[in-house]
Amino acid sequence: MSQTSNLPPIVILACRVFQDLFERHFPDQAAQQLILLDYGLHSQPRNLAKAVQQQIDALVEPSLVVLGYGLCGNGLNGIKARQHTLLIPRADDCIAVFLGSYANYQSQFDNNPGTYYLTKGWLEAGSNPLQEYNKYVLKYGQQQADWLIDNMYHNYKRIAFVAHTQEDLEKYRPQALEVARFCERFGMRYEEVLGAPAYFTQLVEAAHNPDQAGPEFLLVKPGGELRQDMFLRI
Repeated sequence: MSQTSNLPPIVILACRVFQDLFERHFPDQAAQQLILLDYGLHSQPRNLAKAVQQQIDALVEPSLVVLGYGLCGNGLNGIKARQHTLLIPRADDCIAVFLGSYANYQSQFDNNPGTYYLTKGWLEAGSNPLQEYNKYVLKYGQQQADWLIDNMYHNYKRIAFVAHTQEDLEKYRPQALEVARFCERFGMRYEEVLGAPAYFTQLVEAAHNPDQAGPEFLLVKPGGELRQDMFLRI
C-alpha cells in the first residue's frame, strides 16, 4: 500500500476485531501497512502493551500510527510514540467504537449498569465467562471453579452481544447464546446491540487530517507517551 499525500505514511496497528471495519471503510492504498494483533492479548494488558510497543519500535520511517484500540484495561497506558505520531480513539475499549460514539457507550452504561459486553473478538479468542469456567474446572476442579466464577460475575445483570454488522450478529449469535445460557446462573439477561460505523469513519477522517482530530481522539506527537489520564472525561 502506498501513501501519496504530504503527511507521513499511515500505518494501522490494530486489534484483529477491527479488521472488517478497516478493510471496509479505510480507503484503498491509504495506508502503508495494516498490522493486526491477536484478540487474546487483551486478557493480559501487560502483554498487549509489550506487543504494541514492539510493533511501533519496529517502524523505521516516521509514521502516523493509527491505533485500533481503546485504553483496553490500561493496556495502552505508557505506550511511547518514539519518532512517530499516534492517533487513537479516546475510548475505554472497542465497545464505544462499535456503538458509534462514546456518547452511545455512556448511554448504555447509564441505562444498563452491570453489563458484560460480548463481541466477535472475545468469542473467537475464547475469553468469556463460559470459556473461563471450563478452564477453571480443568485446573481447579468444579467446586473451586464455581466459587471463582461466581465471585467474578455475580454483580453483572446483563450480557450484551455487540456486533458492528448484521452479518456478524447472525453468524456469532449461536456462540453468544451459549455463553448467555451459562450466564443465567448469575441472573444475567441477554440482549443484542447492533452498532454503527460513525465513530470509525471519524477515525478514518482524523487519520487524513490528524491536526484537526476532535475530542473523540487522542493525538500523541513524536517523543510523547499515551497515558491513562488522557482518556478521562470530566
